[in-house]
Amino acid sequence: MERRKRVRISRVGDDAVAPKHREERFNTPKLGKNEPLRLNKFISQSGVCSRRDADELIAQGEIKVNGVVVTEMGAKVLPTDTIEYNGKILKGERKVYIVMNKPKGFVTSLDDPHNDKNVIDIIKEKVKERVFPVGRLDKYTTGVLLITNDGDLTKVLTHPSFEKKKIYHVILDRPAEDEDLQKLADGVELDDGPANADEISFVGSSRKEVGIEIHSGRNRIVRRMFEAIGYEVKNLDRVYFAGLTKLGLKRGWWRKLTNAEVNMLKSGRYE
Repeated sequence: MERRKRVRISRVGDDAVAPKHREERFNTPKLGKNEPLRLNKFISQSGVCSRRDADELIAQGEIKVNGVVVTEMGAKVLPTDTIEYNGKILKGERKVYIVMNKPKGFVTSLDDPHNDKNVIDIIKEKVKERVFPVGRLDKYTTGVLLITNDGDLTKVLTHPSFEKKKIYHVILDRPAEDEDLQKLADGVELDDGPANADEISFVGSSRKEVGIEIHSGRNRIVRRMFEAIGYEVKNLDRVYFAGLTKLGLKRGWWRKLTNAEVNMLKSGRYE
């Protein structure tokens, strides 16, 4: 049986020095006084949702323009118009893109029923725009997390067809066997279908530490894969997502993306 290629994972220690926080200015186009903009684009730019979802809100009669319900697809608005959703006036916000080294104990769901600590709590004093995490990392998973108010980009990165590379550093409850890693490379059956590691290997000399590369975005996929072969994941750290790493960020630290990184995300120029 041919063995799959193994992946090397470079770990960044929690004591790594993070760059100083700096404001990044993005080239968000500003409308002229009388320049019209499609209503769905305005809603998306306000951070409510993607343009496609905005079309659904419009079709359902949930958007008002200057106090009048608008259901016309392709409707345009002016900067001087008042747009309302759920009784609130929407404002076109500048786009914000943040990468965080998520700490343990924080949730990423904005509607967490248990009122646990949320990753947004970490940035809310410095980021005034309404932002949200892209995808989810569970409460006890750490590592690379993208946070933004770009609804269109979020839609792309969280769509089931988005199968870009994600790399995790896994610490297990006991030393792993070579044949068990091979099982994950070959594929295991989960309750929602088969899953396999694209590349997998031990990290350093410890057989409790494993690096795994996957492309699936299914819920708790890494933990469930190891559970399927009889291991418990004690620590799970995402070190790579959508071309981004946590390099230079201590646990719980964050920074705004550079223009080059934003362009990379929007163009899909990453594995």
